[in-house]
Amino acid sequence: MKKEAKNKHFIKKPIYEGGPKAMKKLIGENMRYPKEALKNKIQGTVYVKYDIDYKGKVIDAKVIKGIGHGCDEEAIRLAKLLEFSVPKNRGVRVIFHKNIQIHFRLPKKKKTPAAVSVQYN
Repeated sequence: MKKEAKNKHFIKKPIYEGGPKAMKKLIGENMRYPKEALKNKIQGTVYVKYDIDYKGKVIDAKVIKGIGHGCDEEAIRLAKLLEFSVPKNRGVRVIFHKNIQIHFRLPKKKKTPAAVSVQYN
């Protein structure tokens, strides 16, 4: 008779509540496009490596590959906003390492509405 394994992994990984969509939403709502990057029309992807402690907090974040002009610092700030749900790992306090890509795209210019003039007689 074959035994079914309840947990295949000895160490359970942290989970972001709500999944990738919720993470993307949090980053999108909290991103402040750096003024220097806007001024120089810089866009691209910043690759960040971060560590998650046993409580689910991001304790360290480093840029692996950046684009500069303030985007790297903003990507680190955004990574540090993330909080994870960490399952109990048999009393062992584990630090997890993860990577994230944060995309900086220049905001689309909003078209100003045409000037409208109305006159009543």
